[in-house]
Amino acid sequence: MPHIVVKFYPGTPEENKVKIAEGINKLIQEQTGKPEEYISVDIQEVAEDAWMDEVYDKEIKPNFEKLYKKPGY
Repeated sequence: MPHIVVKFYPGTPEENKVKIAEGINKLIQEQTGKPEEYISVDIQEVAEDAWMDEVYDKEIKPNFEKLYKKPGY
């Protein structure tokens, strides 16, 4: 606990994904007080032409009012 899933379009270099995961991990540690070994981060690439169907319609739209950071599209 916690497990964080980040989704974005393909094309981000692997070394950037590692840095993103490390940054998220550090922030979660700072804000929750949980040790590193309790935190997992998954980065999933979703094709741009599939984003609305696979992410927005299934995950964002049904939970829009619960989101702490809402998208502007």
